[in-house]
Amino acid sequence: MSKIQMTTPLVEMDGDEMTRILWQMIKEHLLTPYLDLQTEYYDLGLEHRNATDDQVTVAAAEATKKYKVAVKCATITPNAARMDEYDLKEMWKSPNGTIRALLDGTVFRAPIVVKGIEPCVKNWKKPITIARHAYGDVYKNAEMIIDGPGKVELLYTKADGSTETELIHNFTGAGIIQGMHNTDESIASFARSCFAYALDIKQDLWFATKDTISKKYDHTFKDIFAEIFEAEYQDKFAAAGIEYFYTLIDDAVARVMKAEGGFIWACKNYDGDVMSDMVSSAFGSLAMMTSVLVSPEGYFEYEAAHGTVQRHYYQHLEGKETSTNSVATIFAWTGALRKRGELDNNQELMAFADRLEAATLATIESGKMTKDLALITSLENPTILNSEDFILEVAKAL
Repeated sequence: MSKIQMTTPLVEMDGDEMTRILWQMIKEHLLTPYLDLQTEYYDLGLEHRNATDDQVTVAAAEATKKYKVAVKCATITPNAARMDEYDLKEMWKSPNGTIRALLDGTVFRAPIVVKGIEPCVKNWKKPITIARHAYGDVYKNAEMIIDGPGKVELLYTKADGSTETELIHNFTGAGIIQGMHNTDESIASFARSCFAYALDIKQDLWFATKDTISKKYDHTFKDIFAEIFEAEYQDKFAAAGIEYFYTLIDDAVARVMKAEGGFIWACKNYDGDVMSDMVSSAFGSLAMMTSVLVSPEGYFEYEAAHGTVQRHYYQHLEGKETSTNSVATIFAWTGALRKRGELDNNQELMAFADRLEAATLATIESGKMTKDLALITSLENPTILNSEDFILEVAKAL
């Protein structure tokens, strides 16, 4: 059989632990037999990040700017225990955070819907994609313990030396205080990424804040989204037959629970953090969640939404059999291959991505799945497969 050709490479970012093992199995059994796979390879495994002082992560992000499409394996964000385990020079930052900052991107997460894994919310029929503004707010806050009576103010010292102050609270006893920030530039980038992705997948876009209470902070988000939509995207949305919908965050939550899905829900940082876990759990499993970083400049980086599956990796090292779900990692590859095909007008490559996804879902729907899905499926008497056997069954279906 002649292999499907690629005219432009993908940026391939290898990762850590059990997902690194799955990565090689997927390439061996599902990709290289059918594709003349062209990638520019970067090893983002923790040992290599440490050896290169994490410059390999920066190089991978720069390559993504060049080639526009990347696929990434799950990676370790080290803590104190990992410092000792891997004898690290320092506690390197999250690769995802580094890449996101360099590409100025927004993360879109969507569940993989398959028959036999039923959503907890019975009326959800289609995926709900969460777009999280992963900058600022409580994640870059400043906090203070107030140990007694006193006055707390916001102080803004301008570049010319003039100042503005705003009273936060007159404390009559002990308490706490928190300061948050965001930037118009970051919010605008978030808005453009959301509008561009909605046009890309042709789905309605919802956005919600609490502007009735936060009349300056949240209202600025609402205003920037509205200004950019009206100036740059309104006509494009109309031509695509999709809509942009704004409402309050509490109304959005109520509407989401009654909707059937099939839309993008853009959220501020904290809302997106919480709601992405709610949506993934309600749809069945974090191992069935895709993730794509989209930059307003047109860069795309695909990965699974889950981590490196550390527990299974240690079992693997002991020679024990594992039953690790590879579906989201397979879909990271198919997402990147489809986008590569779309940008290169390579219909064969796009069709291959579609077939590989269909084969993966068909395998599960036939009752063959990994242990995590067998525990929650509505299918009777599922066959539990180990990590490699599941991938081999997908290969048969493919």
